[in-house]
Amino acid sequence: MGDRAVAGSKPKNGRRSAGSSRAPRGGQRVRRRLSVDERRDELIEAALQLFSTRPPEDVSIDDVAAAAGASRALVYHYFGGKYELYLAALNSAAGQLAVLLEPPTEGRPLDRLRISLERYFDFAESHAAGFTALLRGGPADRSGEVGEIVDGIRRLLLGRILQALDVDSPQPILRITLRSWMASVETAGLDWLENRDVTRADLERLLVDQLVVLLHVAGHHEPDISTLFDSLAEKEMKPGDSEE
Repeated sequence: MGDRAVAGSKPKNGRRSAGSSRAPRGGQRVRRRLSVDERRDELIEAALQLFSTRPPEDVSIDDVAAAAGASRALVYHYFGGKYELYLAALNSAAGQLAVLLEPPTEGRPLDRLRISLERYFDFAESHAAGFTALLRGGPADRSGEVGEIVDGIRRLLLGRILQALDVDSPQPILRITLRSWMASVETAGLDWLENRDVTRADLERLLVDQLVVLLHVAGHHEPDISTLFDSLAEKEMKPGDSEE
């Protein structure tokens, strides 16, 4: 017949020809074929975006499937359930944070620390709901795998701080001081995300100043920290060491 419908076109009766390209059931768009790793990464990214804007307990497998343009069964196929998907999303977020917190290799120690702190709050702000839920407990047992991820992030942050301060192996007093400051950073971040009644820049400056005070006090208890504090103070007073 001369009026055969072109493949993929829609005839007047509203039906496509048998050889046409039809959308899959459920209204999903036709997608290019992805590798196993690509499809898994795509699902993780969709989950991470949802966990970043809503508390994890408010995100369902169906939400993730819809956001990724996939089926519910496919999400279960790759992850087994919501808990496994949440862990995968947290690990992905931890990896992103590790890259963000890599301190500059040049500049004064406190300037490098300020940059890392700014990037930390960039991450916290862009993942506000997930960040808050994670630090306040989240939907899973914090003593299990979720707790291990959180502890891993804290170890990472401690390592980045030591790197910025040019310290290879901290003595106990310095380690305790830095971990106490990290707890203050977390608490301040949660408070800021909830209230936002000071500017982020002011908060970041406050936290850096608090660390300087803590190091000064710790220096009264450990001579090496006093030496570190004096070195930091000296470098801060040298204008030629700052980055443009």
